[in-house]
Amino acid sequence: MQEILPGLIRWTAMHPIIGVEVASHLVLGSGTAIDPLLPEEGLDALSGRRVERVVLSNRQHLRDSKRVAEHFECPIFCHESGLHQFTDGPAVQGYAFGDRLADDVVALEMDAICPDDTVLRIEVSGGALLFGDSLINYSDVGFVPDDLIGDDPEGVKVKIRANAGGLLSEGFEHLLFAHGEPRLGDGRDALRTLAEG
Repeated sequence: MQEILPGLIRWTAMHPIIGVEVASHLVLGSGTAIDPLLPEEGLDALSGRRVERVVLSNRQHLRDSKRVAEHFECPIFCHESGLHQFTDGPAVQGYAFGDRLADDVVALEMDAICPDDTVLRIEVSGGALLFGDSLINYSDVGFVPDDLIGDDPEGVKVKIRANAGGLLSEGFEHLLFAHGEPRLGDGRDALRTLAEG
């Protein structure tokens, strides 16, 4: 686990289904865990940390949220349009685009790769935008492979670019990703480049 920005912890773990490392985050100020997949140490990795809520950037990122929520006796949140994923459990509460989920976390609309795809604005160190599945960053900020985007990859990419352009009005300096490396300091330029195609 690494504090990549003051007040923001990031760690990676191997996803047991897709077989690649994915990133999870913990906003220290509000105790908000985002898309948590526990590392090898399990819950011990969060020892001494405060977790008040778990927030999913989309319904597919439940990962180890149930274990984290049970351990810390806290709720799990997902965008309301993705709640159908959890009819058989675990208990997940809905949020809407525009909702302030914590003092330092706001849900912003992406709604491109799936209706519940959310960008989370994290208000630490100049601000950061966290992307679930709409954007990734392995060698450069871009899209997931076409076979994971859906029936109309090019149409979805057009929508992502347009919505990314709309996010440039938000206050942020950094980009964070559930899949890929963070862009610290140059996030606005990287997102503008993507939005402009």
